[in-house]
Parts: sequence; C-alpha cells; structure tokens
Amino acid sequence: MPGLDGPRPPLPEWILECYEYLRSHADERADEVGSGRSIEYEAAVDSLSASRKLMLEREDAKYALARLLERGYFYEVDDELRVTMPDQDCCRNN
Repeated sequence: MPGLDGPRPPLPEWILECYEYLRSHADERADEVGSGRSIEYEAAVDSLSASRKLMLEREDAKYALARLLERGYFYEVDDELRVTMPDQDCCRNN
C-alpha cells in the first residue's frame, strides 16, 4: 500500500501515472458505505488505452491495473475499481 515501507520495490513511474490518470477520471459514488471514487474495470482499461498521454496497449493497461490492485491503490467490487485514497497525494513517495 502507498506510503508503507516494505521489501517490495516501488511501482514504476508509468504505473503511478496510470493511477493518477484513473483517479482523476473516476466517478464520485455514494452508497450505504459512504462516498468515494470508482470506475468500472473495462472502462479503466479503455480509458488507459485511449489516453494519448500514456500511450498504452490494452495488455499494458491490464498489467498496470493488476499491479495497482495488488498494492492496494484500488480494490475491486464486482467489476468496479474503487479508489482507496482519493484525496491523498500518495503516489510520488512510494
């Protein structure tokens, strides 16, 4: 998870850029648990693949999402990715 010291190396800069991009493109949601930001998995892949700034192929986008899920930047509910830390600038110090 971002900001925690551990034996794993930090995520590559391009994956952190994917997180920032998706975080800024995620929709606000409100539910019984609270509010936050989320984006559907396929919409995230499509968005990353379509970004002219990131210039990723679909498989690269899926790889980035897998790493972000593993590290706790997102958690998945059904086919929806929910941002775990929407209001923190946590990525640059990972």
